[in-house]
Amino acid sequence: MTARQEGGAGAQAPAPAAGARRDVRLVLWLTALPMLAGAWLPWVLLRPNRLAPGEYLGLPPAWLVGVLALAVLPALVGGWRRDLVWLPATLAVTVGVWLLGDRTAAALVGQAEFARASAASGVWLYLLGAGVAAYAAGLAWPERRWVAWLWLLPALALLAGGHLGQWSVLVEGRNEGPRWVQELAQHLRLVGSALGLSVLIGGPLAVWASGRARVADAVLGTANAVQTLPSLALLGLLIAPLSALANAVPALRAAGVSGIGVAPALTAMTLYALLPVLRNGVVALRGVPAGVVDAARGMGMTPAQRFWRVLVPLALPVWLGGVRQAAVLLVGVAAVAALIGAGGLGTYIFKGLQSAASDLILLGAIPAALLAMAVDGALRLLEDWLGRRLGRAA
Repeated sequence: MTARQEGGAGAQAPAPAAGARRDVRLVLWLTALPMLAGAWLPWVLLRPNRLAPGEYLGLPPAWLVGVLALAVLPALVGGWRRDLVWLPATLAVTVGVWLLGDRTAAALVGQAEFARASAASGVWLYLLGAGVAAYAAGLAWPERRWVAWLWLLPALALLAGGHLGQWSVLVEGRNEGPRWVQELAQHLRLVGSALGLSVLIGGPLAVWASGRARVADAVLGTANAVQTLPSLALLGLLIAPLSALANAVPALRAAGVSGIGVAPALTAMTLYALLPVLRNGVVALRGVPAGVVDAARGMGMTPAQRFWRVLVPLALPVWLGGVRQAAVLLVGVAAVAALIGAGGLGTYIFKGLQSAASDLILLGAIPAALLAMAVDGALRLLEDWLGRRLGRAA
């Protein structure tokens, strides 16, 4: 190779490291667009009661100027110091949440007890842009990825301090009281039970199928077929066979198995969660390097020792990714299960749809979305921690 060729080869840019900082300036300017649009749109919908049409209210001129300036601040800071983007992004989310509480409280001054002040389109657009800006701040500073979630601290402080108390969703939550807590607990029980059953069933199936191509094709094909069925259709299809089974076996009927309620909900949710658990399990076990398994065999390990000490630790981070996907999927499917009497946060979603009450819909939808984000974040952290630990061990 000539010196010129060597110089050309050496001039090739190395592949970026996994933890390299990313240039998020374009993303930040794009996030400014919904924030700017949200500042001009109405922020509050004032209605005389929960169901009546109302009046849209925008931001006062002084606050409008401040919000417009705050919308472009993350992008401006991103062009100067990317590692400081988290500061204006966190401030933008905090101001948006604070203004939601301030404007809803101001709108209800002098109104009747049944009046409701809801968040209008401007709030949601602004918070969408500010939230994406906060997420981009974590990408720009991967060594401190947690800065993308710093906005949670002031937001939770405002919520705990009662600043958002006049927002219509929280008003409906107070009116529901312990019933809402019961439905949230039921939602968590449904998700946790279905996820546990899917892991108990899908784990052994994935181990069995990982070394058998035909079994893998059959198992994954069946799980894929279940995923193609709409959740509502699957719940409906389970009503008749479970009702017949409960009538034929009195012990099952005594245990609470019937065509409606928890039994068909858990059955459908477990079937839906099997695909990501199976697929990631098979891929993870097949992805373990053959040389590592041969080395373990050469050390005299038994098949059981190779499985528990070599295969499972190396496959666990990828496998856990499938469990994470299944958990997030189940949070959404559990909401649909309320249609057959299984309870959960979906109860408020469908109650709000029946009565055209958007506040009740949000009372179920917002906690479900936050729950999905929390589950995804917690399992992702566990997945990353296992990956780093195994990387150091290697």
